[in-house]
Amino acid sequence: MNLESMYQEIILDHYKNPHGRGLRDPYDAESFQVNPTCGDEVTLRVKVTDGKIADVSYDGQGCSISQAATSVLTDLVTGHTVDEAFTTMDAFVELMQGKGKIEPDEDVLEDGIAFAGVAKYPARVKCALLGWMAFKDAVSRTTTGAEKA
Repeated sequence: MNLESMYQEIILDHYKNPHGRGLRDPYDAESFQVNPTCGDEVTLRVKVTDGKIADVSYDGQGCSISQAATSVLTDLVTGHTVDEAFTTMDAFVELMQGKGKIEPDEDVLEDGIAFAGVAKYPARVKCALLGWMAFKDAVSRTTTGAEKA
């Protein structure tokens, strides 16, 4: 199995077996985001406790890339401080904006490296970033994360 096939398997696995899917209570803030070019939708809730991302849950519909990227997001930020979560988000955004020329750091992005190939297709980059934009917006709506976003 080549690297690209392995990455596709990771994306499909997160799409078929999503992590964090299903909106949960309690939460501090919620964000609804739509990608108007393709119709993907994500509603994401975040709970921040003592400066840490205590919980992220989401619901949505759309392509495998948008839904899988949001599933990966929940794994990457839950249990981390807001600063750590935004550092990870910055690494993912940099990867997506790198047009396939940035070597992802597996220690930081874990399953997020599977989206390295997506960065070659500008129309798909917005799909991969949809959940992350909802996360950034939701954290900015919390009293503890407003100054960070």
